Amino acid sequence: MIQANSTLRKKYLNRSSRIGVMLPAMKRITVLLVDDHTIIRQGLRLLIEADGDIEIVGEAKTGREAVQMATTLRPEIIVMDIAMPLLNGLQATRQILKTLPLTRILILSAHSDPEYIEQVVKVGAMGYLVKQSSGEIVADAIRQLHKGKSFFSASIAKYLKKDFLDSPDGIGLRKKSATELTTRESELLQLIAEGHVNKQIAGELGISIKTVEKHRQQLMNKLNIHDIAGLTRFAISTGIIENSIQSTTTGSGAGV
Repeated sequence: MIQANSTLRKKYLNRSSRIGVMLPAMKRITVLLVDDHTIIRQGLRLLIEADGDIEIVGEAKTGREAVQMATTLRPEIIVMDIAMPLLNGLQATRQILKTLPLTRILILSAHSDPEYIEQVVKVGAMGYLVKQSSGEIVADAIRQLHKGKSFFSASIAKYLKKDFLDSPDGIGLRKKSATELTTRESELLQLIAEGHVNKQIAGELGISIKTVEKHRQQLMNKLNIHDIAGLTRFAISTGIIENSIQSTTTGSGAGV
């Protein structure tokens, strides 16, 4: 009797194994990682892919690279840092969602200031985590966004509930900037604040130096700021660049 039971069990296991081979592989959530620090991208990849239901399909180190890779790879989720050279995460998010409106973007940043939170909501990101979050929380946030839900760190969610979700008009953003910059103006401002000269900006944006000069003057007139130091301070105060980025660039930006 024991032998018979053992034989039946083996037959059952063998049959289960054959069935298992025939079952389709589980579809994994495709993710693009965007951060200018290689060690952070590598760490996130290890933590996020640990459970096997999420696949990192690409890594980008600048916002501009993220826009290009998103268009090519079409990931379901993008985990995006805010502070990056050439094009920050907020502007990259805006550009990506214009082309790929179904892509869901999770901001992962060291900053949790109200100004950053408001801008993240404005550009259309569905989640915002601080970088102190554990790998398990990041992975869970990715799964929630994949289901069409939003996901925010506790402190950020508390702020949103008070100043965004509970606002009378339901629109939030209680402190709207008096001057709204276009995507191109924000790109130009970031490059100027990072110390790039007109020739470098023209190459980066794929436009002529004369066009850069025209946009530059329009930007200064719009903001009523007519020196590079002032533009840099404005870029830092509005979260377009971090205070530390300026010190890592070369050149004062005064040349053409």
